[in-house]
Amino acid sequence: MTLKEVLSARFFRTWVVLVVLAVIAPIVSLEGHNGTAAAVVVFALASWKVRLVGLDFMELRHAPWAARAAFEVYCVALFAVLAGGYAWL
Repeated sequence: MTLKEVLSARFFRTWVVLVVLAVIAPIVSLEGHNGTAAAVVVFALASWKVRLVGLDFMELRHAPWAARAAFEVYCVALFAVLAGGYAWL
């Protein structure tokens, strides 16, 4: 693969987004924001990262619609349970 092909590949762009999100998460939690708000943002970033890994590296983006829909619902439910559980406790 040429450098141009690598830079335009979806997996490379996804990897860059994952790295950026991994850097942003600790920054959000260290900025002195309210503990609950920072935790909810970190949970949202983590859920987004799970979604990106599933869609692009596990190739669920091209899976049958039922499998992809189940995965998308899982990602939303994961965020809701983590954020709701943290906020409730």
